[in-house]
Amino acid sequence: MATQRQRIWGWWFYDWASQPYNTLLLTFIFGPYFAEIARGYFMGTGMEEEAAKAAAQSYWGLWYAIFSLIIALMAPILGAVAQGTGRRLVWVWAFSILYVIGAWSLWNLAPGAELGTLRWAAILFGIGLIGMEFTAIFTNALMPTLSDGDNMGKISGSGFAFGYLGGLIALAIMLSFFVLDGDSELTRAGIDPTMFGLDTEAREETRIVGPLSAVWYLVFMIPFALWVKEPKGGAGSLHIGAALASLWETLKSLRFRHSLAAYLGSTLAYSDALTGIYAFGGVYASNVLGWDIGQIGVFGILGGVTAMIASWLGGKLDSRFGPKPVIVSAIIVLIVVCLVIVGMERDSLWGIAMDPASSTPDIIFYICGGLIGAAGGPLQAASRTMVLRHTTPDRATEAFGLFALSGKVTSFIAPLLITIATAVTQNARLGISPIVALFIIGLILLIWVNPKGEQV
Repeated sequence: MATQRQRIWGWWFYDWASQPYNTLLLTFIFGPYFAEIARGYFMGTGMEEEAAKAAAQSYWGLWYAIFSLIIALMAPILGAVAQGTGRRLVWVWAFSILYVIGAWSLWNLAPGAELGTLRWAAILFGIGLIGMEFTAIFTNALMPTLSDGDNMGKISGSGFAFGYLGGLIALAIMLSFFVLDGDSELTRAGIDPTMFGLDTEAREETRIVGPLSAVWYLVFMIPFALWVKEPKGGAGSLHIGAALASLWETLKSLRFRHSLAAYLGSTLAYSDALTGIYAFGGVYASNVLGWDIGQIGVFGILGGVTAMIASWLGGKLDSRFGPKPVIVSAIIVLIVVCLVIVGMERDSLWGIAMDPASSTPDIIFYICGGLIGAAGGPLQAASRTMVLRHTTPDRATEAFGLFALSGKVTSFIAPLLITIATAVTQNARLGISPIVALFIIGLILLIWVNPKGEQV
């Protein structure tokens, strides 16, 4: 029988194991690599470079929007079904299969890919994304079984900090052993990736990020498997009709649960915006600043360090002051950062001239990356504890299904708006601007959220 400390550590190891899908695949390595390959394809069709950059960003955004919509539609239904059966871990393991298959398959996207190969890479990435998002729903629903409510802020914040540390180490491994340093034939640690049998001409040193993420997940889910167990009692049979009826009753009850309704509306906006930053941050750096994968990776390490430290500190502030002040502060920081990003090019910042050959634009974006990590980590951790303030342990899975719904039901909107804005302006920088509006909407809706939730 695992002790309480072991159960908490096992639960934290899920964050450690799954973080590379966000860090390595979505944001800092595979996302920019996909944009680079797609940009090459579109330029091969005769597009000018800027138009090809915009087309690559739009293509990535379109597929990300499609799978976000699928996740949004399925999340609350699965949450209700799992709530009815009283089972969570079986769903964690089922969707872990999709995570591993999706991540491993990204190895197949090679330079010179045609549109069909790009499409399959995007689809397989989306399959893994579904696995990552749904394992998170059912893992989060186990939170109430770990400790009492007074410690939830610390547990959630420390879990995110531990997860960011895992992502940071995975990213450091990629940059040290595999990703080439610019035009050099060596990595930033002076290592030749060909010593591992990798063909750098075929970009295998970058493509290895998919299998690495899959193996990382399999290895570090072992502590989770050993120490995290299904709560005793409450197991039932699968009745989809009853589960959907229960979900419908919960949705109807939002008319009378004003704080929860406002909070779900707020997360609908700010989670979408944060996802947009993560999904397009690396693509932006590649398109607007001309960064290579190695530079983007260093940017990711900086963001990971600040996210790890801030998540841990945010968890302590959450336990002392509650999650709402943490959420509000984080959103304000992210609004300011996004305004800087939208107004920045290599030669100017909101009309203020900069030397494009200098390191000033890079330094500014590195600072932005640090602030994104410092705000994004605590925002996600505090959001998780705010959900618990609006539910009870026996309804946690359904609540996190709704939370995933609010975070995903319009998660296709940010990629879609970015895709449209990019296509209309033919400018990858201006295409990011809808994110600012989403953060502002989320901040306004928090006015009607009770800091204590529905707890008395």
